[in-house]
Amino acid sequence: MDFIRKTPSVKIFLVLLVIFTLAVTFLSEAYGTGAISTSFVKTLGKTLCLALVAIAMDLVWGYTGILSLGHFAFFGLGGYMIGMWLMYARTEIIVTQSMAGAAIPPTPSEISDAIGTQIFGVVGSSDFPLVWMFAHSFWAQIALVVIVPGLLALIFGWLAFRSRVTGVYLSILTQAMTLALSLYLFQNDSGLRGNNGLSGLQNLPGADGISQDYISIWFFWGSAFALLVTYLIAAFVVSGKFGSVIRGIRDDEARVRFLGYSVEGFKLFVFTLTAVIAAIGGALYYPQAGIINPAEIAPIASIYLAVWVAIGGRGRIYGAVIGAGFVSLVSTWFTGGQAPDVNLGFYTIKWVDWWLVLLGLSFVLVTLFAPKGIGGLVDLVTHRMSPDRHGASLGPDTGSLREEEAEK
Repeated sequence: MDFIRKTPSVKIFLVLLVIFTLAVTFLSEAYGTGAISTSFVKTLGKTLCLALVAIAMDLVWGYTGILSLGHFAFFGLGGYMIGMWLMYARTEIIVTQSMAGAAIPPTPSEISDAIGTQIFGVVGSSDFPLVWMFAHSFWAQIALVVIVPGLLALIFGWLAFRSRVTGVYLSILTQAMTLALSLYLFQNDSGLRGNNGLSGLQNLPGADGISQDYISIWFFWGSAFALLVTYLIAAFVVSGKFGSVIRGIRDDEARVRFLGYSVEGFKLFVFTLTAVIAAIGGALYYPQAGIINPAEIAPIASIYLAVWVAIGGRGRIYGAVIGAGFVSLVSTWFTGGQAPDVNLGFYTIKWVDWWLVLLGLSFVLVTLFAPKGIGGLVDLVTHRMSPDRHGASLGPDTGSLREEEAEK
């Protein structure tokens, strides 16, 4: 882990994350003083999951230069994969218990039909679609959390990158992919209950006697651990030669290709890796949210994701975490009715209605006047300002050696 020693920001982040996790635990209603409510623990856990997908977005956009407007689709797919098992296992327990008192014990086929009716009755069906064939197996669905989004990203990325689609055209393609997936899931015959989505995900199978106080803190721990591991993976990826190559692709793709590097291979690896990271975040997020529906995969969600990263400071892993955490918590405050309305006399500003306008305005202001985002403030605090450069440049890039530096 030499890259940790060379990157102080990684060590600082890990220490702060551990301190934050311990503080929330000691203040929670499950294991501490109760100063933090269970609902807010869930909010913090969900915020950590959003930080996961923000890191994924920063890797693919901030470091590799691929503005993907579809990464939240992978986040939602991860939620659907684990949600299928949660809903099936929970319904199976309910059906089995309700049929246990029957004079004649039900057959496995009758139990399966009853489960299907309970789950799909809302869309006028009782048959299990093919996509639910592994829903009874926890480990199979866990594997699908990684396999389905990863395979989709691999196929899409291979088709797009081998055709050398770049820039705004690639962004439009990723957005089109997300829209197509969202529209498909809205259909009742998609196999995932259409607009109704999957609900009751907060009720863990076999945990009826366990309070949500404990379940929420367990998910919080899981989210914190996933964020810690993801941060280390991201820091490792952007360090060393690999990190230099993907930055080079971001800054001048043609030059990197001319130097003999497989640009498409690097892009495909980052795109697929970040899709898997986003899916893992979704698999942890939606059991805490309790419900997932196709609206979560709509293209606007991926656009919000890009805004979070821009506000936090793209090209900095900690900037993505800061952006996701800041926007998520501020959004909860404004849209949760906690922000007081502002009476101007002729008009009353209700922040629930104006929050998205405020978010969009913040994005514009950050882009124009603070391109480094909130993460730029960290540079000021830690004095990580650009050093004074002397002498004529020996290369075309702003970071190339200068004459006096080369003589040393």
